[in-house]
Parts: sequence; structure tokens; C-alpha cells
Amino acid sequence: MAVALEAGRRKRAAVVVLGDIGRSPRMQYHSLSLANQAGMEVDIVANGGSDPHLLLRENPSIHIHEMKSVQLTGILKISGALTLLLKAAIQFIILIWYLCFKIPRPDVFIVQNPPSVPTLAAVKLASWLRGAKFIVDWHNFGYTLLGLSHGRSHIIVKIYFWFEKHFGRMADGAFCVTKAMKHELDQKWGINATVLYDQSPEFFHPASLTEKHELFSRLGNSICSAMGNDDCISVEKEVEDRNTTVFTSWVDGEIFLKPNRPALVVSSTSWTPDEDFSILLEAALMYDRRVAATLGEDDSMDEGKLWIDIKNGKQFVYPRLLFIITGKGPDRMKYEEQIKRLKLRRVAFRTMWLASEDYPLLLGSADLGVSLHTSSSGLDLPMKVVDMFGCGLPVCAASFSCIDELVKINNNGLLFSTSSELADELMMLFKGFPEECDDLKSLKVGALNTGSSSKWSTEWERYALPLVNQVIG
Repeated sequence: MAVALEAGRRKRAAVVVLGDIGRSPRMQYHSLSLANQAGMEVDIVANGGSDPHLLLRENPSIHIHEMKSVQLTGILKISGALTLLLKAAIQFIILIWYLCFKIPRPDVFIVQNPPSVPTLAAVKLASWLRGAKFIVDWHNFGYTLLGLSHGRSHIIVKIYFWFEKHFGRMADGAFCVTKAMKHELDQKWGINATVLYDQSPEFFHPASLTEKHELFSRLGNSICSAMGNDDCISVEKEVEDRNTTVFTSWVDGEIFLKPNRPALVVSSTSWTPDEDFSILLEAALMYDRRVAATLGEDDSMDEGKLWIDIKNGKQFVYPRLLFIITGKGPDRMKYEEQIKRLKLRRVAFRTMWLASEDYPLLLGSADLGVSLHTSSSGLDLPMKVVDMFGCGLPVCAASFSCIDELVKINNNGLLFSTSSELADELMMLFKGFPEECDDLKSLKVGALNTGSSSKWSTEWERYALPLVNQVIG
């Protein structure tokens, strides 16, 4: 471990997130590495909302300073532009108060971007006032996210772009998440950034049978509660045996996966415009209809009889699919209403927000991951896919310009551009599930290899620690 000491004083870093730290995994991992690998004291200045991982909360070298979120709903009804300006001004004052007065003087600030306004200006001013250095971790470009709702040509977006570029260039160092983003920053922004790929930490791994059974037991009520009318999963809620879940059975002290269990598909989403969730809903509906057609079922078939057969253990060449969608965001309720209106026989949806300790277990217990992330800039990669690979979970991912830096077709996953393509992939991968699905098993091997080839701590020590030491030095 490289311990940062100067005249007997441990060096100190401030990690700044103008957002929910519990929903900022990369900045949580930075904080753990700064404390454990660089031997620094770490102050996290962020908004509250969700609990960060237990490893952060229990680390004596990490100190979390929670800011209040700024809500101006009353003014929003009068003027959207005025609301943005006033909100940014209030956030700037709050940030300066925390960065200059509430926390001990750091040697370096590491700030997440986006959001850029007012974060970059506040951190730059604080670093100047306190004699500290300033590193930006570029996750994406803030102006491109703003452009999703206003359009790239809007004056507010152009001002945001100038602000982000101007203050981003003032940093003493920079990280970014892809080679494509590094090239963009270098060629068009004049910023020399170090590529630090997202990697899953060690607590992302394939779940054991015991971990799966315990997780499904804890989530039993949520899994068996339909979103509306009964579905192909909720029919199993009448089973009273506490040793049985939808996926597993405990018999004579041993845990078994049920042969007629549903296939578990997991997707994590922020329910925002850069992830078109309707693609997944349409693909699920297509899977449901195509399976029925393949098995010679018509629309008049009694779904109640089908569900009784499933409940009694009957297996089909194509399994039921249970989609568990995790995450919080503005469009969640809209899509939940759409899900309730779907008429599905072999497919069910559940939306959840999991504890940070349970999320890796869910990924490690699933059969397939789906990523709908398409990137507002086309230059960032979805962290969720990295976490899935860390758990040995193969992925079907929406295709965009630099996704091939992460997802290797027919190795650790597949790409799709339309709902029909995703439905085709679901049909191909799950035919013969759980034993005779060779394509799925092959992708799982590739995902395991990808996830085990490098972990966050290894990449951070190789690429991030030298930059941190260089900037501080």
C-alpha cells in the first residue's frame, strides 16, 4: 500500500459529488481506494438520499458530509430558466461552505463531472482558497445530458458547454472512462486525461447457492407480488414452505436450483431519457408472443391452466422470464403503469430499489443482464455492465459508438438496436433453459473471464494512484 505522508501528517482528499453518493458507485470506489490504497483521510461531500456501501460507512478513514438537496418547485412554475440560475447559485454557496469551512483542508479535490454547473467553478475556487489541487473525473459531458431535454442548439446548452470546458481545463489532472472520451477531451478541449476504466470491486462476484437462496428468501414478498393482476410468478406465492423460493429449494440440508425455475433477467436503470425502457417492454411482449406461437398456443388458451401447470413443475422448451429492474428516477412511475397494462403469460416484471449489499448478490444470482444505456455523448460506458461482468453475468446491451470497448459480441454479451433484435436474442439464449442453453453458457464463461481479468483496486493502483501522487507532489 502506498501511504501518503508529509511531515507526519496523513494526506487528505475531498471527493465531491453534487448528487446522491449512494447512487455514485465510481466515486464510492475512488473513496475506498484513496483510503485503503493511498493511505489518505477522505472527506466525501455529497447529497444524501441512498446509503453508500457498508464498506464506506464502516471505514474510519472516510468521513461523509451530507449536503441538503436544493428544491425550488414553486419557482419552477413561474420560470424554468430562473429556477436553474437560482438553484445553481444556492448550490454554489452550499458547496463553498462545505469545501472551505466544514471539512479539513484537503491536499486534493476529486470531483465527479457531470454535473458541471456549479460544481467545477465551486471546486476550482475552493482549491485556490485552500491551496489544494483539483482533479476532474469525467464520467460524461454535462452539456450533452442537458441537450437531451433542450436540444444541442439551445442557448442554455451552449452556455453550459462553455462553462464545462472553461472550468474543466483549469483542473490539475483528469480521469475519464473511455479511450474515445480521452480523444475527445484531448483534441477538442485541450485536456489530457488518464483513462481509468470502470471495474467492479471485489464484492461483485458470482453468488453461491446459499447466497442465492438467502437473497431470494429475503426478496420473496417482492418477487411474488405482481405489479397489478396475477402473473406467471405471483401464482407461486401460495407455496407456504419456508424452505422454498421461486428459484430454489432447501431439501435435507442441501440447496437446489429448481429445474422449472424462471430465468432471471436483471436491468439497472436511472429511468432517464438516455435509456429507452420501451425497447425492453416491447422485447418482453415479443418473447411472450413468439414462445406461444412456437408452442402452438392460441389467444383463447386459458392462462390459468398454464400457470397451474408451471406451478406443478411442468417444464417448457422456453422458460418463464422474470425481469427485475432496479434503480430510481423520474420516469419510473410512467413505465410501471405501462407494465401493468401488458398482457403477458410467461413474462413478469418487478421494480425494486435494493440495499447496496444486496445489489451485487442479485447480479451474481441472475442469468442475464440487460443494459439500455445509449450515452448522451456516445463516449461513456455503462457502469452497470461492468458490475454485471464482475458477477459473471453476460449482457445484452444497447448498441452505441464506443460500447465495443466493453461488450465483445459472442464473447461476453450481445448488442441490439431494436426491440425485435433483443427479442431474438432472448429466444436464442433461453431456448432449453436451464440445462440445454449452450449459447447462454458460452457467454457466461466470457463474462466470468472479463470480470476476473481485472478489478477496480488493480486498475486504480496502476492508473489513478500515480496521477494523484503526481498532482499532490
